Amino acid sequence: MKRMPAPIRLRELIRTIRTARTQAEEREMIQKECAAIRSSFREEDNTYRCRNVAKLLYMHMLGYPAHFGQLECLKLIASQKFTDKRIGYLGAMLLLDERQDVHLLMTNCIKNDLNHSTQFVQGLALCTLGCMGSSEMCRDLAGEVEKLLKTSNSYLRKKAALSAVHVIRKVPELMEMFLPATKNLLNEKNHGVLHTSVVLLTEMCERSPDMLAHFRKLVPQLVRILKNLIMSGYSPEHDVSGISDPFLQVRILRLLRILGRNDDDSSEAMNDILAQVATNTETSKNVGNAILYETVLTIMDIKSESGLRVLAINILGRFLLNNDKNIRQVSLYTLVFGYVALTSLLKTVQTDHNAVQRHRSTIVDCLKDLDVSIKRRAMELSFALVNGNNIRGMMKELLYFLDSCDPEFKADCASGVFHAAEKYAPSKRWHIDTIMRVLTTAGSYVRDDAVPNLIQLITNSVEMHGYTVQRLYKALIDDISQQPLIQVSSWCIGEYGDLLVSGKCEEEEPIQVTEDEVLDVLEGILVSNLSSTVTRGYSLTAIMKLSTRFASTVNRIKKVVLVYGSSIDVELQQRAVEYNALFKKYDHMRPALLERMPVMEKTSTNGPTEIVQTNGETEPSILETKHMPNVPQPANQANDLLDLLGGNDVISVIQTAPPTKLVSAGGELLDLLGDLSLSGSVPAPGPQVSISQPPFLLDGLASQPLFNDVAAGIPPMIAYNKNGLKIDFTFERSNTNPNIAVITMHASNSTEVEMTEFVFQAAVPKTFQLQLLSPSSNIVPALNAGTVTQIIKVLNPQKQQLRMRVKLTYTHKGSSLQDLAEVNNFPPQSWQ
Repeated sequence: MKRMPAPIRLRELIRTIRTARTQAEEREMIQKECAAIRSSFREEDNTYRCRNVAKLLYMHMLGYPAHFGQLECLKLIASQKFTDKRIGYLGAMLLLDERQDVHLLMTNCIKNDLNHSTQFVQGLALCTLGCMGSSEMCRDLAGEVEKLLKTSNSYLRKKAALSAVHVIRKVPELMEMFLPATKNLLNEKNHGVLHTSVVLLTEMCERSPDMLAHFRKLVPQLVRILKNLIMSGYSPEHDVSGISDPFLQVRILRLLRILGRNDDDSSEAMNDILAQVATNTETSKNVGNAILYETVLTIMDIKSESGLRVLAINILGRFLLNNDKNIRQVSLYTLVFGYVALTSLLKTVQTDHNAVQRHRSTIVDCLKDLDVSIKRRAMELSFALVNGNNIRGMMKELLYFLDSCDPEFKADCASGVFHAAEKYAPSKRWHIDTIMRVLTTAGSYVRDDAVPNLIQLITNSVEMHGYTVQRLYKALIDDISQQPLIQVSSWCIGEYGDLLVSGKCEEEEPIQVTEDEVLDVLEGILVSNLSSTVTRGYSLTAIMKLSTRFASTVNRIKKVVLVYGSSIDVELQQRAVEYNALFKKYDHMRPALLERMPVMEKTSTNGPTEIVQTNGETEPSILETKHMPNVPQPANQANDLLDLLGGNDVISVIQTAPPTKLVSAGGELLDLLGDLSLSGSVPAPGPQVSISQPPFLLDGLASQPLFNDVAAGIPPMIAYNKNGLKIDFTFERSNTNPNIAVITMHASNSTEVEMTEFVFQAAVPKTFQLQLLSPSSNIVPALNAGTVTQIIKVLNPQKQQLRMRVKLTYTHKGSSLQDLAEVNNFPPQSWQ
């Protein structure tokens, strides 16, 4: 058989690959060499197996597949030659991991090599076990690792300690096996053994509270080792930039931090050595800065003395002045989290707070740094430093930063300013001015609750109403691009517009403005392309409120409201239709409905104000007024439905358009529509009922059905037929939720006189949820000339039989009539 030629050496392969000019040329070389290696493996060529695996590992490092060499690595491990074992173990660590079953074949070879007579072979086996040993392999070989921990050979002991760390991570229950040997490792003079023993102790303490308590008695010994490192003279073997073994020092400091956490005795034992490290370590090189950084972390984490904490904070302050940006960022990061920890200790250690405050100017200067990471850390720490004593100065700096910072910082900075101002505001005027400054500078970046929070603040600051409305009016004239600012300004002008035009402002020089000028500004918002739908709603509502505050511009306001009654924007159209109805039919109720908002109480659920949710966006409006009769509010009495209609006396009820939609949440069949006192007396409180608005104010305004998926096979039904008034129900199914039945009510009038002020209302048991959409009209034509339609959505998640109580109110031949009826004969297909 013809013998294959000797393969090229590794260095020749590297030289050849480096000559490749393109990626394709390199791939061609690799593929050619891989084919030759495969052929050699098939020939079972033991002579060049080691060379071929070495070349394969180089290709693996370049990112090319080398999995076909896994078994060849195992063959090299089983070889008796050290050079073969070395390449074999290296290949196993690179090409194998515990997810592959092939690695289990190595267990016996590793066990044999752990008992080998040559320490270097034992070291190879220990390195491999510590790198990729699985939990099964660790269980099988833990005994051999424990024996090597007790050997007198320092070379093997340091490698055995690292292997023990891997064993503990894979099989934590084997931790106690290494406990006796671990204690003796700290007596070793060899720095390599000391280093690995500290790593092993750290791993055991982090994983087991029992081990942590057990090893706390080693704190004096660790302190002594660290002291020897600091006081020892020059040692060329361990010296790094003039510092003796900084790697071991850092490891010991980390272990001391773990041992001293929440333990008074251990913390006291290490206070002196920490002070020595902090004062004697050279800071001109990064090596010294690394040790100081670990020292500061340890001081902040343990129960250290007050003076030691001040020293640690001063070290971080020096870091802030360092030209190295990495050191400055690390310092800011540590100060941020260190200050949070200090804040919880201020009751007992007040000096720590003052120590951090001494570096406030340096921290604020970091806000001007060009590095983004440093600016972010400085911003976080600046907000952490804010308190009642420095709120004015810190807010001045942070507001200046908000003006000039990149957009990525504005949201977090604005949120931080809101929080700090709410917590530490020295006065209401300062609070209002600060929030207005933020809205003017970064209104588009503020959090969602900024508008209702400021509205609540303004409402509760009665003495500041004149000043606030004047400031907001000026801001509105200068800029209408910041939507939150426009919303607050519109709301405030609508509430306190009379104070604006009166020219009464004690806090600053009043401005002279006329009613027409105020309306010009609000109308400009309505027609501006920059205004969102919500903002236009605020402006229209403000204009409507001014109809009760301005005396000479009511006709102009009526015209504006009338124009937007046909707006293409459904939200604006709904508002305008309602406001127009107030002017035409219920003008005597308008002053009461549009009176000023009362003082708002802060709630924990919806923020500082009780805000009406409109289309998912928070928006205060005239409907928020507590005196507004048709606002859906929690009802505790059976006659609350009468309140929705304008009073307790049914005879004097004047309906508003459109009727309020109700969501049932009663106990038995909801009795909102029954037991209503005709004399206006208040009946006994009934079950508490929660009535809320649907998600859309104007759902179903159009007469066309919103759901086109007509459920074939559900027959229509007659729900009511009396005195010429006939109510028919037709049924549809929702496209989005099969549990929602969509009922269309058709009201017809067979008499010779039309029925006006027609209102249909309904209620269902608590297991259902009901939503009434707006009717197509409130006039039912005579002689069946037309019908009034209204959509009813019923959510029936439990598929129970549907029952409904309806109330009909209308005016016929000059008489106001009302009737109650219960509908229990719904077709089964409508609720099943």
